[in-house]
Amino acid sequence: MSKKITARSEDYSTWYNDIIQNADLAENSGVRGCMVIKPYGYAIWEKMQAELDKKFKQTGHVNAYFPLFIPKSYFSKEASHVDGFAKECAVVTHYRLKNAEDGSGIIVDEDAKLEEELIVRPTSETIIWDTYRKWIQSYRDLPLLINQWANVVRWEMRTRLFLRTAEFLWQEGHTAHATKDEALEETEKIINLYSNFAEDFMAMPVIIGAKSENERFAGALETYTIEALMQDGKALQAGTSHFLGQNFAKAFDVKFATKQGTQEYVWATSWGVSTRLMGALVMTHSDDKGLVLPPKLAPFQVVIVPIYKGEEQLERITQSVISIKEALESKGISVKFDNRDTHKPGWKFAEYELKGVPIRLAIGMRDLDNGTIEIARRDTLEKETFPIANVEDKVDSLLTEIQKNLFNRAVDFRKANTHIANSYEEFKTLINKGGFVYAHWDGTSKTEDTIKKDTKATIRCIPRDTKNTEGNCVYSGDKSERMVLFAKAY
Repeated sequence: MSKKITARSEDYSTWYNDIIQNADLAENSGVRGCMVIKPYGYAIWEKMQAELDKKFKQTGHVNAYFPLFIPKSYFSKEASHVDGFAKECAVVTHYRLKNAEDGSGIIVDEDAKLEEELIVRPTSETIIWDTYRKWIQSYRDLPLLINQWANVVRWEMRTRLFLRTAEFLWQEGHTAHATKDEALEETEKIINLYSNFAEDFMAMPVIIGAKSENERFAGALETYTIEALMQDGKALQAGTSHFLGQNFAKAFDVKFATKQGTQEYVWATSWGVSTRLMGALVMTHSDDKGLVLPPKLAPFQVVIVPIYKGEEQLERITQSVISIKEALESKGISVKFDNRDTHKPGWKFAEYELKGVPIRLAIGMRDLDNGTIEIARRDTLEKETFPIANVEDKVDSLLTEIQKNLFNRAVDFRKANTHIANSYEEFKTLINKGGFVYAHWDGTSKTEDTIKKDTKATIRCIPRDTKNTEGNCVYSGDKSERMVLFAKAY
């Protein structure tokens, strides 16, 4: 196989792109900043989507779909929201084109200008809350727990596959509640759900916390986040859940009749994760040989490669493989049998190593004679020979072990790259090395902005499990009640 991966230590950005493209996850498209998600990459996203969708429905949410286009006037109704997205909006101004008379191509027909410009959704709060006004009349209509699987457009200037693209896929939840406490409970419930998914399925440890006021979602009173540490020492915001208060309800006049007969504005939340999780998955586990996938998200968990000469040997091996495959599938393990005669076994080994398949089984004539099979793990690259008779139990156990090993390895990496800074000089030194840095902060936007301009580090969150001791701000020296988490970030 001729595909090569740039060494991670040599050029992290190129290493990342090499893995995504060579492992057939995605590629750049003919549209600036937009990507094509290839079948293998989309299969991983579908597994993420299926598990998250299951979790949403278990907590009482239902799916709906809202328009891609949003009238421009809707955005002006919530001031901080429009300010937050103004620079990223793609705008539709005309509804048709015509051929140029000189034959040079297609030009805009000035007579076809829209009466009101349309925003291609960067997020759906405005169109959804305009709809909720029609749906919510009474306390009997609450809570309203709706999720949408969709694409959104944010006109990013600097794009990178999965991490930051002009168009991306995501889910966005939008809920309405009768009380503030219910909405806050919903906000925390979802960030916990995201955290559990990241750790249990992606094998990616995360830190839960609240965003500083500067870093909150546009229009939110509180934003909770899960923050993960990538292998280059940068943080990645992997999911957010927002307490919107009554801002959008007031902007779109969404009221309900209480049990007492009074009229009140509803309380709102919104929350989402996106295909950015694909980038997080790559950067959390992969190595210089390619992609490394946790078993719970692998498109197929086991690949079986036959080693043979001629059709007769392949036929004998296939008979054994069919039984092995059925035994594995009876335990809920997804299996691919690669019996293509267009590529040699060595090529296939390299291909599946590059694509991060958790376990590879190889079987040849000698194995048949001995009643054994070779088992290779992708996470540790270890190989062993094992009896065919009980291979399904062995593989089942190994998949659980691999999932745990990837998580523990990521936890160990985070521990080794998490530090505490007690002075600004120490802070700058640690931030330049990369990783998470806990430090006291005086709580002011001025200090936060100064640190960001000076070091390019941002407050990733105010963690739940923060070092809850009084101290002095690492920059200003003013009193601080707790440490916050800083890092350079994607």
